[in-house]
Amino acid sequence: MSSTRQLKSRIRSVSNTKQITKAMQLVAASKMRRAQEATKASAPYVSVANELLKTLAAHGATDNHPLFVRRKVRRRLIIFIAADKGLAGAYNTNVFKKYLALLNRDDERGIENLTVAVGRKAAQFASRLKDTTVVGTYEDLADRPSSIDFHAILNQATSMYEHHEVDVVTLVYTNFMSSMTQTAEWMRLLPAGTDVASDPAEGPVSLEEAKYEPNAEEVLSAVAYRMVGAMVFQALLDARASEHSMRMIAMKNATDNASDLVSDLKLAMNKARQGAITQELAEISGGVEAMNN
Repeated sequence: MSSTRQLKSRIRSVSNTKQITKAMQLVAASKMRRAQEATKASAPYVSVANELLKTLAAHGATDNHPLFVRRKVRRRLIIFIAADKGLAGAYNTNVFKKYLALLNRDDERGIENLTVAVGRKAAQFASRLKDTTVVGTYEDLADRPSSIDFHAILNQATSMYEHHEVDVVTLVYTNFMSSMTQTAEWMRLLPAGTDVASDPAEGPVSLEEAKYEPNAEEVLSAVAYRMVGAMVFQALLDARASEHSMRMIAMKNATDNASDLVSDLKLAMNKARQGAITQELAEISGGVEAMNN
């Protein structure tokens, strides 16, 4: 009977775990829907913003703007976005690998790295590496970051670039494509207008025929920081939507595995119980037969 008691205890334990993972799945699904709506709502704006920066750069209007000046790359600032928590499947692992790949590539080219870590897991991971120096950490950001948190990241990056402390700024984050597909990517943020990624589902955005009033230079001075900021904000939204999606899938898989394990344990318990009953019946029959003899 001790085997049966052990199996009952394991079934209770796995069932309790299943309830927790199911609850986490439902919470992640709810957060994922809100985050997905936020990232998809801002995507068209960011796509046009990227195209505007690219067009202004192509027209030569950006030659003297501090955010567009290209320099020989000797030092890179990486804005590294990961999660504050675990239990999100391969979310953190995938972005860690992308971050390490960029560090290794720069190491081969003799480029020094500085890191701004967004998320507790990003800060913990980056702080353990010898190939980079963490110059800023931002943790516990909301799903839709507040203006104070968001502009703190943006201002640190643009200030370091304008003051020639770094020669290029790169975002390492997880791009949200759908609730089932998220990919870890890196994207050049500064110098602006050099790395444009539009949503292929929206089709190409063309501003070649656009007219700028009063002129392109005036437009640039008014919108450049906002356009660059939009790219950072979109990356934060994409990263959070990806995190919730992968956590939802991971918790669903854990819940399904727990259900399968409970079924297997119940089957094993029933077999053990049947074996115990059969043994008791055999002992009773043997005892009766011995008494009759």
